[in-house]
Amino acid sequence: MTKPDLLMTGPMMQMIQDQLAQRFTVHKLWLAEDKEAMLRQLAPSVSAIASGSHMPCDPALMGRFPGLKIVSSFGVGYDHVDAAWAGKNGIVVTNTPDVLNEEVADTALGLLLCTVRQFPQTDRYLRAGKWLEKPYPLTGTLRDRKVGILGLGRIGKAIAKRLEAFGVPVVYHGRTEQKDVAYRYYPSLVDMAKDVNVLLIVAPGGASTHRIVNAEVLKALGSDGIVINVGRGSVVDEPALIEALKAKTILSAGLDVFEDEPRVPAELIGMDHVVLFPHVGSASVHTRNAMAQLVVDNLVSFADGKGPRTPVAETPWPTVA
Repeated sequence: MTKPDLLMTGPMMQMIQDQLAQRFTVHKLWLAEDKEAMLRQLAPSVSAIASGSHMPCDPALMGRFPGLKIVSSFGVGYDHVDAAWAGKNGIVVTNTPDVLNEEVADTALGLLLCTVRQFPQTDRYLRAGKWLEKPYPLTGTLRDRKVGILGLGRIGKAIAKRLEAFGVPVVYHGRTEQKDVAYRYYPSLVDMAKDVNVLLIVAPGGASTHRIVNAEVLKALGSDGIVINVGRGSVVDEPALIEALKAKTILSAGLDVFEDEPRVPAELIGMDHVVLFPHVGSASVHTRNAMAQLVVDNLVSFADGKGPRTPVAETPWPTVA
């Protein structure tokens, strides 16, 4: 029996490659000496794409394959895939939600604590031998803070649950009010920023959220304000954030994501009062394996005629139990 042709746009975890090779003829685009020739050759036969954020999966790419039925994307965010176009053209897009919620929520709280309590700076202080000279200065605390979550989805709710356990008040802003949560909803992001002193970003990327955390929002957050971002780097106006940190319009920032990853602005790297992570929100062996398995499961389930397991909102499908 001939295996269906699958295009893998960039390097993916070995377990993904090994399992997909059992069910598909996998074509690794990044290894092709002549990528354009490969795409031309595969145009009539590719029915599936396995993708990460390493390459845009846009109409220019998907449109080359008239038989394309599914794009399985690694990660909960899928702004590198034009899912709206895919839905209009009968292509299912899947992502890897839920399996990473707890890990990213843990990371968000760790990043918040590191930023408020300056734990990375205290580590550097000790290693530099400065504790021998005098104690590290007193730091801020979570005790007098109120957190506004931008994007109260699955991960946002997991973060809010943890903040409740810490005794920290939580409010939120998003596209719509959620009637099934007790947290106060703000229709305006600026108004929420005025009322909190931590803005914790979990919002996805894309045109609707591009740089919505701008200079106006940062000014509203105020001089005691902290920005934490575990969503997408594109949600924050990075030059405006850098300027706000320089001018002390806000107090600090803790960032796991950036606009042009893995390139991080030198201005941020040079600031000692910010905490920077290299996009490690879901980067544990346990969680990445679960995400990888879901990439495979979506493709195999679809190929078996059972439908995708986790289709995105733009390409709805009855979810397989």
